Amino acid sequence: MRPSETPPWSLDVMQSRVADVVRHAVDVGALGADHPVAGFIDTDGVRDSVADLHEAFGPGVLHTFAAKAASLIPVLRLLATEGMGCEVASSGELRIALDAGFDPATIVFDSPAKTREELAQALALGVAVNADNLDELRRIDVLRPDGCASVVGLRVNPQVGSGSIGAMSTATATSKFGVALRDPGAREAVVRAFATRPWLTRLHAHVGSQGCPLDLIAAGIAETYRLAEEINATLGRRQVTSLDIGGGLPVNFAGDEVTPAFADYVAALRAAVPDLFDGRYALVTEFGRALLAKNGFIGALVEYTKEAGGRRIAITHAGAHVATRTVFMPDAWPLRVGAYDAKGRPKQGPALAQDVAGPCCFAGDVVAHGRELPELEEGDVVVLHDTGAYYFSTPWAYNSLPYPAVQGFTITEEGVRLALIREAQTLDEIAASSGLAHAGALVTGAFARTAC
Repeated sequence: MRPSETPPWSLDVMQSRVADVVRHAVDVGALGADHPVAGFIDTDGVRDSVADLHEAFGPGVLHTFAAKAASLIPVLRLLATEGMGCEVASSGELRIALDAGFDPATIVFDSPAKTREELAQALALGVAVNADNLDELRRIDVLRPDGCASVVGLRVNPQVGSGSIGAMSTATATSKFGVALRDPGAREAVVRAFATRPWLTRLHAHVGSQGCPLDLIAAGIAETYRLAEEINATLGRRQVTSLDIGGGLPVNFAGDEVTPAFADYVAALRAAVPDLFDGRYALVTEFGRALLAKNGFIGALVEYTKEAGGRRIAITHAGAHVATRTVFMPDAWPLRVGAYDAKGRPKQGPALAQDVAGPCCFAGDVVAHGRELPELEEGDVVVLHDTGAYYFSTPWAYNSLPYPAVQGFTITEEGVRLALIREAQTLDEIAASSGLAHAGALVTGAFARTAC
């Protein structure tokens, strides 16, 4: 039974699954002194979320996963086997998508700063490309090879406004993404761009993600749909044949409920754009957070506890390096925290207001402020819920802290089973990435001498 279909009692089951995994991880050493912080991904939950997505939209839609939300090859391969494509926004993401086994025809390349080399590679592979601006189209004019199999689109900014988190809103008046449709002359320029390029067949828009309500997202897609109709009517032919409507479904970080569900989003789209699903336009989506966030969590060891100014503080191994957005924007990205004892069992006892802080060497490295939890002690474990997307998969290398190991898990009648997705970074790897091979470069006269 998928999360969006579960009755209220099943929320306790969800918490029980996390508790089972934490206890098992502590028992087998996947979480503890040798691994004081680790990420965990529910593989069954991922499959269920993908199934919900396909069911909500119906057949014939290419659903691509935003690689930035979980840039881990085993996770991407799991998604590929479940019928997903992949959205990439850099040459690095394109590389891992190919290594994960995605067919190039199911990969979409989005980025506001594609280089000529990146464009040439994508076009040679047959990867779909969404140009961010009209200048990029002019580059593609030169680089697009004869017989190119790539679907080429143009990203537009419908300028429908901002959600509650400005940094996550991409359809504002001054957004850096796409061609701003309401700017003077922009709409006419877009129509001309299609008129002179018969191979330009897709429109792309993405309104934003966390903090953007469904009606705002749907309004942006409706504006893009109207533009497609205008282009085709003006040209007298069906040149625009597909619409990439992006992703952006927000996630409920306040509880276990999956809300809004993919079905809620489809209902909003049908209300705003009644003809969107009539089959005249092939549809592409680019969901990331909505598929992975609630299917993962971070477990971290409590190293010390202290009192400061009458405030209880638990120092843990999960901070800004794995929860960057939460640390720097705690009001926009609050996380639920679970408390477990040293054996991985749910912590019992009266609630006490505590700060849950991380290991980074700056004062603001706090993932939860004044949270009511059973009193935490050295050796306990804290869980940061709903962190399956973006958090541990794309760590920040602050203080040269190693990125954590990541485990996939499933729960069967025999119990919890873990599968290592990514090993924890070693000190040797940290040193290598910090220029060890060139340690003497600045003190041995290695600078090349050039004539003035």
